[in-house]
Amino acid sequence: MYYVIRNNQQYGPYSLDALRQYAEGGQLLLHDQACEVNSPSNKQTVKYYLKQNNVKVRIPHNGRLFSQIKDIGKELLFPKDVLQRNTWLSDRRLLLLALVGLVPLLLLNLVGWLAEVAPVVVFYSISLYFSVIWGLFFYYFFKTNQVKLKTALLIFFLSQAVVFVVFGFGINFINPFYFIGEDAGFLMRIVFYLFAVGVTEEVVKAVPLWIVLAKSKEPLIPQTLVFYGLMSGIAFGVFEGVEYQMGVNSELDYTSSFFLNIARLTSLPFLHAVWCGIAGYFSAFAMLYPKYRKSLYFLAIAVPAVLHGLYDTFGGGIVGVAISFVGVVLLMTYLKKGVNYQSKLRN
Repeated sequence: MYYVIRNNQQYGPYSLDALRQYAEGGQLLLHDQACEVNSPSNKQTVKYYLKQNNVKVRIPHNGRLFSQIKDIGKELLFPKDVLQRNTWLSDRRLLLLALVGLVPLLLLNLVGWLAEVAPVVVFYSISLYFSVIWGLFFYYFFKTNQVKLKTALLIFFLSQAVVFVVFGFGINFINPFYFIGEDAGFLMRIVFYLFAVGVTEEVVKAVPLWIVLAKSKEPLIPQTLVFYGLMSGIAFGVFEGVEYQMGVNSELDYTSSFFLNIARLTSLPFLHAVWCGIAGYFSAFAMLYPKYRKSLYFLAIAVPAVLHGLYDTFGGGIVGVAISFVGVVLLMTYLKKGVNYQSKLRN
């Protein structure tokens, strides 16, 4: 005798002949779990026990091919809801799936014409596409009830505007450390990447977050500002990625150019996002605990600038990957320990 288990519910016991009859009638599936009455821990399938006892099951066909299709009905093949515009327009998952899957096809049809008219639009469009994917990923992991799509989009494009103004008009060269240059000796190169590149770029990415904090009508929890920081970092990565793809990367051999273009759309924007997420974390604490704002705003730039500067100094490689991993670990640990930090700052 055998028990049958389906959806954690146990039925039976049944004899082998009963199992065969129910399987042939469609009441049981050959892949339903089953076990012997005397051995409940040895769970197999109905098919296993029938085969073990040489019991053959012949499930009859319910008519011929086209009669089966007729019985199934056209509604299964082409539901009426497909034709109802309101149905698919209100289905957010469907729209996101279509957006992620079909936008590259749309761009593929435009790329030839755009490449001749405005090459920068091609690179920027692809970068925006990857930004949407990153944004959805970050939204899934870091969303809070305070997160607003309007604010996230504002930060994304505001960050790019700040980047364009600062780097497009050479305002970044106000930072005196830029004059050291990246071709200096090793120790001075560390200083260059920490205090010129690291500090400048992390401040630029943090500016939109500080504007949102200043305009906020409620206290923003750290996880909310981490999400906004991730969006600002991705925006910076988009701008930087387009510049590199049209400049440095285009002068390399095909293989190197292809790989670096992919990196500029994936991992490198991710690094900028993580670093700016850390800036958002400490900036949120500066808002929540203004008595400590001086040190917290300092940490909001210092921590990501050090990670950023060290990564650029070692130019990627195993050391760069290790530094990047430390940044991810720090961000996630900060979020896990956020309640403890708040308790300490209250006292």
